[in-house]
Amino acid sequence: MNMRSTRSTVTFSNPFTLSGYPGELPAGDYQVLVEEELLQGLSFEAYRRTATYLTVRGRGNHAGRTELRATSENDLIEALNRDQAATETNFRSDAALSPQEDQK
Repeated sequence: MNMRSTRSTVTFSNPFTLSGYPGELPAGDYQVLVEEELLQGLSFEAYRRTATYLTVRGRGNHAGRTELRATSENDLIEALNRDQAATETNFRSDAALSPQEDQK
């Protein structure tokens, strides 16, 4: 069975949660590891995702440790969408907008 792994980086602007894990993770950059297997018997090369992991750095007593948290692609996309919505809400705050001047 042929496998491949790819790494990418995602950025969360706000603290976030992941389904299946207690507690909140801080905003910041996180590496995502995706593992895929080659589908056999096709006339073209195609891969199927078998696992998605988010790399989480330890804090406090666990500083210096790294944990690979298994997650689904959908859960990761939902967390990123919630982060984007929270960021957009913060930028649209009435307190952050200056009043418009009357045009005469």
